[in-house]
Amino acid sequence: MKLLLNTFLFLLISLQTAQALQIKSRDPYAGAIAIDYQSGEVLFEERADYVAYPASMIKLMNLYVLMDHLELGLIHLDDQVTISREVALIGGRQVWLAEGETFSVEDLIYAMMIHSANDAATALAIHCAGSKDAFVELMNAKAEAIGLQNTEFHNVHGLPPSRGQEPDSSTARDFALLARSILKAHPSILKFTSTKTRMFRESKPVQLTSTNALVGDVEGCDGLKTGFFSAGGFSVVASAQRDSGRIIAVVIGARQKSVRNCEAERLLEMGFERIADQVSQR
Repeated sequence: MKLLLNTFLFLLISLQTAQALQIKSRDPYAGAIAIDYQSGEVLFEERADYVAYPASMIKLMNLYVLMDHLELGLIHLDDQVTISREVALIGGRQVWLAEGETFSVEDLIYAMMIHSANDAATALAIHCAGSKDAFVELMNAKAEAIGLQNTEFHNVHGLPPSRGQEPDSSTARDFALLARSILKAHPSILKFTSTKTRMFRESKPVQLTSTNALVGDVEGCDGLKTGFFSAGGFSVVASAQRDSGRIIAVVIGARQKSVRNCEAERLLEMGFERIADQVSQR
């Protein structure tokens, strides 16, 4: 019953937000890009600088900030995070964290990246920075540091903005740059983003299920993150590794999930064909 109620409330809020926000989704997508991971060369782009709503794709930036802090020893994967009432009340897709429960940073990262759990993302943000607002500042500082030109974060989970709050905004190009940067800085993130399913919590367990249908279905695809809310449509930043190299593809603002997935797969395949052609011509 709680699951149905929370799902209904999320859909209602998303619909109300879509009515208030400018609709950014388009057919087949608002913007798209494919790049060669190794060189950074743009292999395909269409409206790659169109500013849209990335929704839960922003959790890739959450992960970047967390990985930086882990590398510096400021937090640790085995840190135990106690769930606050604020976290327990977060809506949308979640793992039903309850006030007073404790989980490791590692388990919460899996929940955030596989299941796109908003409550896990919020718990990690507060553990890392002390508050949601402080963590958002870290996200925006990182965006500036790696050269994202049209990205602004306002929350830590990617849910539609609450009344009086601005929406997160970004572009296909910026997310391709973000993906390339985090993979170069922290290649170990692939253990989180490439996991299709995982159990979370021993008592009242939750089966974490990847929101990224490309993982396991497209050869070599090992991440990275999806996003959706009504006004923003369906988005994905995808990455795949094969013998010829690695391709990063971003589709932002598709009106249908199936179209988003098909277009992202098409861009990955196109990317591999192009880098293979380049190699054969050398």
